[in-house]
Amino acid sequence: MLEWTKENPLVKRIRLWRWFGTSNQMSRNDYVFNDYKSLPRVLLFEPGGSSAEVLLYGGKVVSWKNSQGEELLFMSKKASGRSPKGGISLCFPQLGNMGIMKEISSSKNCVKSLDNIPLRLSPTGNPSSVDLTLKTSPNNLNTWPRSFELRLRVSLGPDKLTIMSHIKNTDSTSFSFTFSLQNYFLVSDISEVRVEGLETLDFLDNLEQGKRFTEQPDAITFDGEVNRVYTRTPGNIAIIDHKKKRTIVIRNEGLPDAELWTPWDNASKAAVSGFGDKDYKTMLSIDSGVLENPITLKPSEEWKGYQELSIISSSYCSGQLDAKTVAFYAKSSKV
Repeated sequence: MLEWTKENPLVKRIRLWRWFGTSNQMSRNDYVFNDYKSLPRVLLFEPGGSSAEVLLYGGKVVSWKNSQGEELLFMSKKASGRSPKGGISLCFPQLGNMGIMKEISSSKNCVKSLDNIPLRLSPTGNPSSVDLTLKTSPNNLNTWPRSFELRLRVSLGPDKLTIMSHIKNTDSTSFSFTFSLQNYFLVSDISEVRVEGLETLDFLDNLEQGKRFTEQPDAITFDGEVNRVYTRTPGNIAIIDHKKKRTIVIRNEGLPDAELWTPWDNASKAAVSGFGDKDYKTMLSIDSGVLENPITLKPSEEWKGYQELSIISSSYCSGQLDAKTVAFYAKSSKV
Protein backbone atom coordinates (compact mmCIF):
# COMPACT_ATOMS: atom_id res chain seq x y z
CA MET A 1 0.00 0.00 0.00
CA LEU A 2 1.31 3.39 -0.95
CA GLU A 3 2.19 5.54 2.05
CA TRP A 4 0.69 8.94 1.26
CA THR A 5 1.99 10.93 4.22
CA LYS A 6 5.68 10.07 3.88
CA GLU A 7 8.25 10.18 1.14
CA ASN A 8 7.84 6.88 -0.69
CA PRO A 9 10.84 5.05 -2.21
CA LEU A 10 8.61 3.92 -5.05
CA VAL A 11 8.63 7.49 -6.31
CA LYS A 12 12.29 7.02 -7.23
CA ARG A 13 11.40 4.08 -9.45
CA ILE A 14 8.36 5.39 -11.24
CA ARG A 15 8.61 5.92 -14.97
CA LEU A 16 8.68 9.56 -16.06
CA TRP A 17 7.14 10.35 -19.38
CA ARG A 18 5.81 13.38 -21.19
CA TRP A 19 2.16 13.67 -21.81
CA PHE A 20 1.23 14.43 -25.41
CA GLY A 21 -2.45 13.38 -25.39
CA THR A 22 -4.45 14.27 -28.44
CA SER A 23 -3.17 17.84 -28.66
CA ASN A 24 0.55 16.91 -28.79
CA GLN A 25 1.94 20.32 -27.81
CA MET A 26 3.18 20.13 -24.23
CA SER A 27 5.83 22.15 -22.41
CA ARG A 28 9.00 20.34 -21.47
CA ASN A 29 8.19 21.15 -17.83
CA ASP A 30 4.80 19.39 -17.91
CA TYR A 31 5.22 15.80 -16.73
CA VAL A 32 2.88 13.01 -15.85
CA PHE A 33 3.86 10.22 -13.48
CA ASN A 34 2.37 6.76 -13.25
CA ASP A 35 2.54 5.20 -9.79
CA TYR A 36 2.33 1.48 -9.14
CA LYS A 37 -1.49 1.69 -9.16
CA SER A 38 -1.32 3.10 -12.73
CA LEU A 39 -2.79 6.42 -11.65
CA PRO A 40 -1.50 9.12 -14.02
CA ARG A 41 -0.77 12.31 -12.14
CA VAL A 42 0.84 15.68 -12.75
CA LEU A 43 3.61 16.82 -10.42
CA LEU A 44 3.55 20.55 -9.66
CA PHE A 45 6.41 22.38 -7.99
CA GLU A 46 7.55 25.95 -7.30
CA PRO A 47 10.95 27.47 -6.45
CA GLY A 48 10.15 27.88 -2.76
CA GLY A 49 9.97 24.10 -2.30
CA SER A 50 6.20 23.50 -2.21
CA SER A 51 4.82 20.66 -4.34
CA ALA A 52 1.52 19.06 -5.31
CA GLU A 53 0.26 16.02 -7.21
CA VAL A 54 -2.92 16.12 -9.30
CA LEU A 55 -4.56 13.01 -10.76
CA LEU A 56 -5.77 13.19 -14.34
CA TYR A 57 -8.82 11.28 -13.15
CA GLY A 58 -11.20 13.90 -11.82
CA GLY A 59 -8.47 16.47 -11.19
CA LYS A 60 -8.15 15.07 -7.69
CA VAL A 61 -5.31 16.58 -5.64
CA VAL A 62 -3.65 13.71 -3.75
CA SER A 63 -0.69 15.57 -2.26
CA TRP A 64 0.18 19.10 -1.20
CA LYS A 65 3.43 19.70 0.64
CA ASN A 66 4.71 22.93 2.12
CA SER A 67 8.18 24.38 1.61
CA GLN A 68 9.49 22.15 4.43
CA GLY A 69 8.24 19.04 2.63
CA GLU A 70 5.45 18.39 5.16
CA GLU A 71 2.28 16.78 3.80
CA LEU A 72 -0.85 18.88 4.36
CA LEU A 73 -3.56 16.65 2.89
CA PHE A 74 -4.91 13.46 4.40
CA MET A 75 -4.95 10.30 2.28
CA SER A 76 -6.33 7.11 3.76
CA LYS A 77 -4.00 4.11 3.86
CA LYS A 78 -7.09 2.17 2.86
CA ALA A 79 -7.15 4.08 -0.42
CA SER A 80 -6.99 2.04 -3.61
CA GLY A 81 -8.01 2.09 -7.25
CA ARG A 82 -8.79 5.21 -9.25
CA SER A 83 -10.63 6.85 -6.38
CA PRO A 84 -8.26 7.02 -3.40
CA LYS A 85 -9.96 8.50 -0.35
CA GLY A 86 -8.77 11.86 0.87
CA GLY A 87 -6.97 14.76 -0.76
CA ILE A 88 -9.19 17.24 -2.60
CA SER A 89 -12.03 15.91 -4.77
CA LEU A 90 -14.53 17.65 -7.03
CA CYS A 91 -18.23 16.82 -6.80
CA PHE A 92 -20.54 17.88 -9.63
CA PRO A 93 -23.46 18.17 -10.38
CA GLN A 94 -24.46 17.21 -6.85
CA LEU A 95 -23.01 16.32 -3.44
CA GLY A 96 -24.99 13.75 -1.45
CA ASN A 97 -28.60 14.79 -0.90
CA MET A 98 -27.87 18.50 -1.36
CA GLY A 99 -29.44 19.72 -4.58
CA ILE A 100 -32.11 18.88 -7.09
CA MET A 101 -31.38 15.29 -8.14
CA LYS A 102 -33.50 12.51 -6.70
CA GLU A 103 -30.73 10.14 -5.59
CA ILE A 104 -30.13 10.13 -1.83
CA SER A 105 -26.79 9.05 -0.37
CA SER A 106 -24.45 9.66 2.54
CA SER A 107 -23.52 13.32 2.74
CA LYS A 108 -19.88 12.37 2.16
CA ASN A 109 -20.63 10.35 -0.98
CA CYS A 110 -20.91 12.20 -4.28
CA VAL A 111 -23.90 11.44 -6.45
CA LYS A 112 -21.55 12.50 -9.20
CA SER A 113 -17.88 12.40 -8.26
CA LEU A 114 -15.34 13.17 -10.93
CA ASP A 115 -12.75 10.86 -9.35
CA ASN A 116 -13.27 8.09 -11.93
CA ILE A 117 -13.52 10.33 -14.98
CA PRO A 118 -10.39 11.12 -17.03
CA LEU A 119 -9.97 14.84 -17.68
CA ARG A 120 -8.19 16.32 -20.69
CA LEU A 121 -4.82 17.85 -19.89
CA SER A 122 -3.97 21.19 -21.51
CA PRO A 123 -0.49 22.78 -21.62
CA THR A 124 0.22 25.77 -19.40
CA GLY A 125 3.98 26.10 -19.90
CA ASN A 126 4.24 26.57 -16.14
CA PRO A 127 5.47 23.82 -13.78
CA SER A 128 3.39 25.26 -10.93
CA SER A 129 -0.06 24.95 -12.56
CA VAL A 130 -2.17 22.53 -14.56
CA ASP A 131 -5.34 22.99 -16.63
CA LEU A 132 -7.88 20.17 -16.96
CA THR A 133 -11.11 20.03 -18.97
CA LEU A 134 -14.22 17.84 -18.93
CA LYS A 135 -16.87 18.07 -21.63
CA THR A 136 -20.13 16.24 -22.07
CA SER A 137 -19.74 12.67 -23.30
CA PRO A 138 -22.07 9.67 -23.71
CA ASN A 139 -20.84 8.38 -20.34
CA ASN A 140 -21.83 11.39 -18.27
CA LEU A 141 -24.98 12.01 -20.32
CA ASN A 142 -26.27 8.68 -19.02
CA THR A 143 -25.99 10.00 -15.47
CA TRP A 144 -26.95 13.62 -16.04
CA PRO A 145 -28.56 14.44 -19.42
CA ARG A 146 -27.14 17.96 -19.74
CA SER A 147 -24.45 19.40 -21.97
CA PHE A 148 -21.69 21.29 -20.16
CA GLU A 149 -18.00 22.16 -20.07
CA LEU A 150 -16.00 22.07 -16.84
CA ARG A 151 -12.56 23.67 -16.69
CA LEU A 152 -10.25 23.35 -13.74
CA ARG A 153 -6.96 25.09 -12.95
CA VAL A 154 -4.84 23.94 -10.02
CA SER A 155 -2.02 26.35 -9.15
CA LEU A 156 0.79 26.10 -6.64
CA GLY A 157 2.47 29.03 -4.89
CA PRO A 158 4.78 29.43 -1.89
CA ASP A 159 2.87 27.52 0.82
CA LYS A 160 -0.33 28.10 -1.13
CA LEU A 161 -2.64 26.00 -3.33
CA THR A 162 -5.45 27.47 -5.43
CA ILE A 163 -8.22 25.79 -7.41
CA MET A 164 -10.24 27.74 -9.95
CA SER A 165 -13.36 26.03 -11.34
CA HIS A 166 -15.39 27.12 -14.37
CA ILE A 167 -18.66 25.49 -15.45
CA LYS A 168 -20.34 26.56 -18.69
CA ASN A 169 -23.80 25.60 -19.88
CA THR A 170 -23.38 24.34 -23.45
CA ASP A 171 -26.91 22.92 -23.48
CA SER A 172 -29.94 24.38 -25.24
CA THR A 173 -31.87 24.65 -21.97
CA SER A 174 -31.13 25.92 -18.46
CA PHE A 175 -29.86 23.56 -15.79
CA SER A 176 -29.14 23.67 -12.05
CA PHE A 177 -26.37 22.03 -10.04
CA THR A 178 -24.49 22.00 -6.78
CA PHE A 179 -20.71 21.91 -6.57
CA SER A 180 -18.20 21.01 -3.89
CA LEU A 181 -14.47 20.77 -3.31
CA GLN A 182 -14.01 18.05 -0.69
CA ASN A 183 -10.90 18.97 1.30
CA TYR A 184 -9.36 16.39 3.65
CA PHE A 185 -6.66 17.92 5.83
CA LEU A 186 -3.95 16.03 7.70
CA VAL A 187 -3.92 17.07 11.36
CA SER A 188 -1.82 15.94 14.30
CA ASP A 189 -4.76 15.03 16.54
CA ILE A 190 -8.40 15.88 15.85
CA SER A 191 -8.95 16.56 19.55
CA GLU A 192 -6.20 19.22 19.48
CA VAL A 193 -7.56 21.16 16.50
CA ARG A 194 -9.89 24.12 16.44
CA VAL A 195 -11.71 25.83 13.57
CA GLU A 196 -12.34 29.57 13.45
CA GLY A 197 -14.49 31.60 11.08
CA LEU A 198 -17.77 29.69 11.48
CA GLU A 199 -18.86 31.27 14.78
CA THR A 200 -22.54 32.39 15.03
CA LEU A 201 -23.33 31.05 11.54
CA ASP A 202 -26.41 28.99 10.68
CA PHE A 203 -25.78 25.35 9.83
CA LEU A 204 -27.72 22.29 8.71
CA ASP A 205 -26.99 19.34 10.98
CA ASN A 206 -26.89 16.11 8.99
CA LEU A 207 -26.92 14.15 12.25
CA GLU A 208 -30.30 15.74 13.01
CA GLN A 209 -32.01 15.14 9.65
CA GLY A 210 -30.77 18.44 8.27
CA LYS A 211 -32.35 20.65 10.93
CA ARG A 212 -31.09 24.23 11.06
CA PHE A 213 -29.16 25.49 14.08
CA THR A 214 -26.94 28.47 14.93
CA GLU A 215 -23.31 27.97 15.92
CA GLN A 216 -22.04 29.22 19.28
CA PRO A 217 -19.82 32.36 19.36
CA ASP A 218 -16.71 30.28 20.06
CA ALA A 219 -14.12 28.47 17.97
CA ILE A 220 -15.13 24.90 17.10
CA THR A 221 -13.33 22.02 18.79
CA PHE A 222 -13.99 18.29 18.44
CA ASP A 223 -14.91 15.58 20.92
CA GLY A 224 -17.38 13.57 18.83
CA GLU A 225 -18.92 13.04 15.41
CA VAL A 226 -19.72 16.19 13.41
CA ASN A 227 -21.50 16.49 10.06
CA ARG A 228 -22.73 20.02 9.32
CA VAL A 229 -23.25 22.32 6.37
CA TYR A 230 -22.58 25.96 7.27
CA THR A 231 -24.31 28.46 5.01
CA ARG A 232 -23.23 31.93 3.90
CA THR A 233 -19.75 31.50 5.29
CA PRO A 234 -17.23 34.36 5.43
CA GLY A 235 -14.32 34.64 3.05
CA ASN A 236 -11.86 32.99 5.47
CA ILE A 237 -11.95 29.85 7.61
CA ALA A 238 -8.92 28.85 9.70
CA ILE A 239 -7.82 25.39 10.88
CA ILE A 240 -5.49 25.78 13.85
CA ASP A 241 -3.38 22.74 14.72
CA HIS A 242 -1.75 23.29 18.11
CA LYS A 243 0.59 20.30 18.02
CA LYS A 244 1.88 21.05 14.53
CA LYS A 245 1.98 24.79 15.33
CA ARG A 246 0.39 25.38 11.97
CA THR A 247 -2.66 27.24 10.68
CA ILE A 248 -4.28 26.59 7.31
CA VAL A 249 -6.56 29.31 5.97
CA ILE A 250 -9.34 28.50 3.49
CA ARG A 251 -10.40 31.46 1.38
CA ASN A 252 -13.28 31.16 -1.09
CA GLU A 253 -15.06 33.15 -3.75
CA GLY A 254 -18.31 31.88 -5.27
CA LEU A 255 -18.40 28.96 -2.79
CA PRO A 256 -20.65 30.23 0.04
CA ASP A 257 -21.18 26.97 1.95
CA ALA A 258 -18.82 24.82 4.01
CA GLU A 259 -19.37 21.22 5.13
CA LEU A 260 -17.54 20.24 8.31
CA TRP A 261 -17.12 16.50 8.86
CA THR A 262 -15.42 14.05 11.16
CA PRO A 263 -16.81 10.54 11.74
CA TRP A 264 -14.94 10.41 15.07
CA ASP A 265 -14.97 6.80 16.25
CA ASN A 266 -18.09 5.82 14.30
CA ALA A 267 -16.42 2.96 12.42
CA SER A 268 -19.47 2.10 10.32
CA LYS A 269 -19.81 5.62 8.90
CA ALA A 270 -16.08 5.83 8.28
CA ALA A 271 -16.20 2.52 6.40
CA VAL A 272 -19.15 3.64 4.27
CA SER A 273 -17.16 6.72 3.29
CA GLY A 274 -14.12 4.58 2.41
CA PHE A 275 -11.95 5.39 5.44
CA GLY A 276 -10.36 3.19 8.08
CA ASP A 277 -11.84 3.18 11.58
CA LYS A 278 -8.77 4.99 12.98
CA ASP A 279 -8.38 7.53 10.19
CA TYR A 280 -10.50 10.09 12.03
CA LYS A 281 -7.70 10.76 14.51
CA THR A 282 -5.55 12.60 11.97
CA MET A 283 -8.15 13.80 9.47
CA LEU A 284 -10.51 16.78 9.26
CA SER A 285 -12.75 17.49 6.29
CA ILE A 286 -13.91 21.01 5.45
CA ASP A 287 -15.57 21.25 2.06
CA SER A 288 -16.04 24.43 0.05
CA GLY A 289 -19.12 24.50 -2.11
CA VAL A 290 -22.48 25.64 -3.36
CA LEU A 291 -24.76 23.29 -1.46
CA GLU A 292 -27.90 24.82 0.03
CA ASN A 293 -29.02 26.86 -2.99
CA PRO A 294 -28.14 25.31 -6.37
CA ILE A 295 -26.68 27.40 -9.16
CA THR A 296 -28.86 27.83 -12.27
CA LEU A 297 -27.22 28.58 -15.61
CA LYS A 298 -29.00 29.59 -18.77
CA PRO A 299 -27.55 28.45 -22.12
CA SER A 300 -24.03 29.87 -22.65
CA GLU A 301 -23.84 31.21 -19.08
CA GLU A 302 -20.80 30.39 -16.96
CA TRP A 303 -20.17 30.02 -13.22
CA LYS A 304 -16.82 30.41 -11.47
CA GLY A 305 -15.64 29.22 -8.08
CA TYR A 306 -12.32 29.92 -6.40
CA GLN A 307 -10.60 28.30 -3.43
CA GLU A 308 -7.24 29.26 -1.96
CA LEU A 309 -5.50 27.24 0.76
CA SER A 310 -2.60 28.96 2.48
CA ILE A 311 -0.40 28.46 5.51
CA ILE A 312 0.05 31.16 8.13
CA SER A 313 3.18 31.52 10.20
CA SER A 314 3.24 29.40 13.37
CA SER A 315 3.31 32.61 15.41
CA TYR A 316 -0.43 32.89 14.79
CA CYS A 317 -1.16 29.42 16.14
CA SER A 318 -1.60 30.33 19.78
CA GLY A 319 -4.51 32.26 21.19
CA GLN A 320 -7.45 33.63 19.21
CA LEU A 321 -6.70 34.02 15.51
CA ASP A 322 -7.13 37.66 14.58
CA ALA A 323 -9.58 37.96 11.69
CA LYS A 324 -7.87 41.08 10.34
CA THR A 325 -4.55 39.24 10.21
CA VAL A 326 -6.11 36.38 8.25
CA ALA A 327 -7.84 38.78 5.84
CA PHE A 328 -4.63 40.75 5.29
CA TYR A 329 -2.58 37.60 4.71
CA ALA A 330 -5.11 36.15 2.28
CA LYS A 331 -5.39 39.41 0.35
CA SER A 332 -1.64 39.93 0.10
CA SER A 333 -1.02 36.34 -1.02
CA LYS A 334 -3.68 36.21 -3.71
CA VAL A 335 -2.38 35.47 -7.18
